[in-house]
Amino acid sequence: MDLHILDHRLRVTSICKNGLVNFTHPLIKLIFLRNRARCKFFSLTETPENYTVVLDEEGFKELQPSEHLLVESSVWLPLNVVSNGNSSSSSQAVGVTKIAKSVIAPLAQQHVSVFMLSTYQTDFILVREKDLAVVINTLEEEFNIYREVGGEYSAVLSQDVRNGFQKNGKEAPQLTVHPLLIPQNQFCVMSLDPDTLPAIATTLIDVLFYSNSPKEGALPSQDLDCIKFFSFSLIDGYVSLVMDTEAQRQFPADLLFTSSSRELWRMVRIGGQPLGFDECGIVAQISQPLADNDISAYYISTFSFDHALVPEEDIVSVTEMLQQHRKEPAC
Repeated sequence: MDLHILDHRLRVTSICKNGLVNFTHPLIKLIFLRNRARCKFFSLTETPENYTVVLDEEGFKELQPSEHLLVESSVWLPLNVVSNGNSSSSSQAVGVTKIAKSVIAPLAQQHVSVFMLSTYQTDFILVREKDLAVVINTLEEEFNIYREVGGEYSAVLSQDVRNGFQKNGKEAPQLTVHPLLIPQNQFCVMSLDPDTLPAIATTLIDVLFYSNSPKEGALPSQDLDCIKFFSFSLIDGYVSLVMDTEAQRQFPADLLFTSSSRELWRMVRIGGQPLGFDECGIVAQISQPLADNDISAYYISTFSFDHALVPEEDIVSVTEMLQQHRKEPAC
């Protein structure tokens, strides 16, 4: 398989709920006027706490400094695993599960923090630009690694980035066990033709900026709660949408499409307090047990918490499996 380092330099930001009014114009421009914004990588995810916006340098220029905008200090690079020239889909399981053992676990062992963004089309593994040499040297035995520059891919040779690098031979630090929340929402992972975005503009703007959920802004307090979660991504011309079934009913059914099975997903939300960006192994803690049991999972990191989506029919077994895995002593 091949590993592509995509030609985007990304920033991870957060807009607080009460400050959204200051950013509606640039966000609408980034969503609907992509030719004017010249932004090629844009993702907006609403959670009960905030809006996480991941975007490239051109898109980042649209966000003016504000007390309502938090910006993670690092530049992040998106990685993508491909097989036979296409996004990897060879295994039965989809999403982060298929790269858990080949990418996520090895990077965790080398203390590389990752920020995950699963979409309808593929899975993006974001790593800090400063960690790129570690990433390449860690994954070069498993993958042919290519870097995209101006739309063209060229092979990355390990000696080009080694610079005296040595793999970490020390044991990984003891992982923090974060609490899990299982909201009752049913979720859909969908897409649409970007040319039809104008047809859903009113609905999309309403869902993103004017939704009036009675629980909006409040932290969920028990496992049976529904939580606000909506993710929109427009990356290299492809649209991905993650929403619960209540939000889905507001959109025209003939414009959104999903897999032939029309599968519904349930969420596992990771973290009781904001996770931050420096801890390593959070994604691996969730994806490894799922991979061991061949259970599909989409994974979306946000500024405060992480979110895994698993098939609805597997949510009981996944919950039991993760709880049991967290009780077992580390090897």
